[in-house]
Amino acid sequence: MMQERRAAQRLRVDLNARWEALRTQGRGAVSDLGASGCFVLTSAEVKPGELIRLEINFPEETTSFWGQVVYAIAEMGFALRFVFGVEDQKILDRLIKSLD
Repeated sequence: MMQERRAAQRLRVDLNARWEALRTQGRGAVSDLGASGCFVLTSAEVKPGELIRLEINFPEETTSFWGQVVYAIAEMGFALRFVFGVEDQKILDRLIKSLD
């Protein structure tokens, strides 16, 4: 059995998103969302460790978060671990609760 590495609970979602890295940008959909990270479905290429600004369209508002790519799957998408301060964490927690 594989060990679950995530500390935070995840929600299956389908939220439109836009993202920007230093040299590339794209559109996609957040398919999996938790307090510490998410998975973005997109065909664009990003590299592990890359810093990304992710804009997520929640039902009530559109919000941007910064994150670091944990891993990428070619032609499928990438996993992002959020890197942010206390205020952004509170905003994300509130938005996740609103989806529940």
